Amino acid sequence: MSHPAPSAQAGRRWAVLAVLSATMLMTILDGSIVTVAMPAIQRDLGFSPAGLSWTVNAYLIAFGGLLLLAGRLGDLAGRKTMLLAGNAVFTVTSLLAGAATGPGTLIAARFGQGVGSAMASSVVLGILVTTFTEAEERAKAIGVFSFTGAAGASIGAVLGGVLTDAVGWHWIFFINLPIGLATIALAVRVVPGERGAGLAAGADVIGAVLVTGGLMLGIYTVVEIERYGWLAAHTLGLGAVSLALLGAFVARQATARTPLMPLRIFRSRNVSGANVVQMLALSAMFAFQVIVALYMQKVLGYGALGTGLAMLPAAAAIGGVSLFLSARLNTRFGERAVLLAGLALLFAAMAWLARVPVQGHYVPDLLPVMLLIAGGGLVLPGLTSLGMSGAKADDAGLASGLFNTTQQIGMAVGVAVLSTLAASRTEGLLSAGASDAAALTGGYRLAFGVAAALLVAAFAVALLVLRQPGAAPAADDTMSAPAHHEAV
Repeated sequence: MSHPAPSAQAGRRWAVLAVLSATMLMTILDGSIVTVAMPAIQRDLGFSPAGLSWTVNAYLIAFGGLLLLAGRLGDLAGRKTMLLAGNAVFTVTSLLAGAATGPGTLIAARFGQGVGSAMASSVVLGILVTTFTEAEERAKAIGVFSFTGAAGASIGAVLGGVLTDAVGWHWIFFINLPIGLATIALAVRVVPGERGAGLAAGADVIGAVLVTGGLMLGIYTVVEIERYGWLAAHTLGLGAVSLALLGAFVARQATARTPLMPLRIFRSRNVSGANVVQMLALSAMFAFQVIVALYMQKVLGYGALGTGLAMLPAAAAIGGVSLFLSARLNTRFGERAVLLAGLALLFAAMAWLARVPVQGHYVPDLLPVMLLIAGGGLVLPGLTSLGMSGAKADDAGLASGLFNTTQQIGMAVGVAVLSTLAASRTEGLLSAGASDAAALTGGYRLAFGVAAALLVAAFAVALLVLRQPGAAPAADDTMSAPAHHEAV
């Protein structure tokens, strides 16, 4: 039997990467493109102010709550099957969202989009690392993939403004149809099919109910903190129930015959450490993605489209580093060293923002930040490589789902903590007689300062816990020993 030529095999691998990147881009764009269109959606569909937030929360709860379960099901039923099913669900519910004529329909469609995104996103890293097995080629592929995630939010802000102003908010959802259909058609042809372990090998129904319920309830509690407050009975009560469900899930995994999430995965310093670093770093990055936009609009007076255009240098900087530098640097210096350098750049960006003035100007006060934020193009590829390096082949989908879950938790916690701190500081300054602009700026400065502290914590964890793949393992690091050729 003849085998494809090496050049044909390489072309097929890069076509797989195109499918995975397009899938991730749709997911990231869908998270940011909606925020720009929310005022128009509120006017057209009659949302209340509190109800409008559920156009974001419904998506976030479904997405973050189902990632871990979907990742494990991908290992059991086959990752290609889960990818195709997820993209199909996302595409259909995007059509329903664009055609929505009332708040209830749109919120239900957004929840469906979150389900589809969780199904597809949970397996993309597992497919990537099993498709690109050679270290240098994998580093390049991870750089391209990370670019779509890191720059997608900025692109979404611009695209959302253009589509909403030009043809209406419905098209921020309809635009997913051609992308989704093309991605599905290409995936059918190029993504390699593989037999999963079979549902009987890990169909822990009780564990699935516990972790999905715990994650969904936990994310719901976090996103509602700004409304109810940290010490409200609503927050404390639901938070306690969420922690109890997650605790019961961990206990279940230690004793179940076919655990949904084998706890052995956490024996790897790199798996555990990379997920912690990611949560801390993405909680801090929320300050850039959202609070910088609020500062430009509410203090400096930028419009939605102007804000998106002002953030394009950040997308270009992250993209340039991800696509053209990260793979070379990781190959030469190692992912751990490059990750630490990226975290240092992100810290410098947040420290710069912590001193933004009330009468700010773009070039001296914001443009340097847009360039320093290129550190994200070093952080995300390094974290992805390190986080997946300690997982065995059979656990690739689980590790991918876990990595995406901590990503969503990090962003949700960032939303709750930083926005609540900024709002509290703003209220205190207003009570003390500060002007609106000065009070808002003071709140944003506090958020940026906390974000800088989170990045210091992320740097410390990366420095003390993470190990370069292939380095001599510690005595208690039984899963982090394999080098690149043994990793997933």
